[in-house]
Amino acid sequence: MRKSLLLAAVAMLALGAGPAMAKKQLVIVVKGLDNPFFEAINQGCQKWNSENANSEYECFYTGPASTSDEAGEAQIVQDMLSKPDTVAMAISPSNAPLIAQTIKSANPSIPIMTLDADLSKEDAALRKTYLGTDNYLMGYKIGEYIKKGKPEGGKICTIEGNPAADNILRRAQGMRDALSGQKDLPALAGEGGWTEVAGCPVFTNDDGAKGVQAMTDILAANPDLD
Repeated sequence: MRKSLLLAAVAMLALGAGPAMAKKQLVIVVKGLDNPFFEAINQGCQKWNSENANSEYECFYTGPASTSDEAGEAQIVQDMLSKPDTVAMAISPSNAPLIAQTIKSANPSIPIMTLDADLSKEDAALRKTYLGTDNYLMGYKIGEYIKKGKPEGGKICTIEGNPAADNILRRAQGMRDALSGQKDLPALAGEGGWTEVAGCPVFTNDDGAKGVQAMTDILAANPDLD
């Protein structure tokens, strides 16, 4: 009997020790698991885990199945922020305002960073840092390359991903600023010789097939597109 009680006590202690041994989670939430760019991040996450097997931390990679699932990404962020073993989070916001609101509602005490895509300037204080491309500069360089190829200007259309993705909006703005020689124009209507044709920009919500169809339709409707 005494032996049985001792074994039961040991079993209870072992069960009680389980959660304490759980690793602290360094969570990465991406726009969608269907994007090969983010899969490369996943591979890096798994590589870190394999090379740091004895660490008290673990890299945990997650996101919605589809890059177009903005609400799904926000829900995952909310769920992961509610977990006690989440000690830091990196997010690539598909919808910057929605993710910002999710963070505000959760009011986390852990550090948040953004990667690839940032929060809008007014929400930047919600994260500690941003890791990724200078998206405005990228767009500006694109504009300079276009202008070099067509110095007299012309008709242009952009096919973009998500209308609420900060990185996409900054790239588009940089391009417009470079082409027009002006700052913060919402659209090009002859400035610098450049005009955005009707129906543009086209937003595809990161749907590749929709992007291909949009290109086909725009070229058919605007055979003189430059």
